[in-house]
Formats: sequence, C-alpha cells, structure tokens
Amino acid sequence: MMYKFLPLVSSSTKATLTINNFEAGGDGGGPSECDNQHHSDNDPVEALLIRWYNHGKRCLKDINICGNGKSVSAKVVDKCDSTIRCDFDHSYPNNIVYALKIV
Repeated sequence: MMYKFLPLVSSSTKATLTINNFEAGGDGGGPSECDNQHHSDNDPVEALLIRWYNHGKRCLKDINICGNGKSVSAKVVDKCDSTIRCDFDHSYPNNIVYALKIV
C-alpha cells in the first residue's frame, strides 16, 4: 500500500530494520539527503522514514537501534518517503529503518 498521507509514528512504534547500500552505485540511489554524500558499507549510518526524519531535524544525529537484546548507534543521513514509492519492495510500510549491514 502506498500512503497518500503520512501515518503517525512515535518513539514506541516498532520499526523493521532493512539492510541497504549507501555507496555510489548501490541500491540506496543517489547521495544522502543530509550531507549530499555516499557512505561506505563500514559507516554505521541509516535512513529514516519521513515522519521520523522530522524535516531534517534528525540529520547527522545518532539514534539507538535496539533489537534481539542488543543496541547499536547509527547516524541519520537520509530519509525515505513512503508517499512517493520509496519502498516498493516492502509494500510501503510506515515503520522501516534502512541501515548498512554493519549496523
């Protein structure tokens, strides 16, 4: 389902971590929104859905990603807008966090 509006999310909304590639030529597309750069697979970076991205207020800030009893910090470098088909492969969910395998 592609959203025509942005569903509400909060700090308690559970996210699904999806592995992406932020390198030039990778499946992440163009340069990252926050710094207009591509990022190495060794950088702990991630992209947030547009609601969590919050008009760029989380750009270049670290967030904690928790799961399976572990926690890791990753820097926000990009956004994904489910209203414009950013996640066709996963049916446009409103709870995706894109990260590199290192995360």
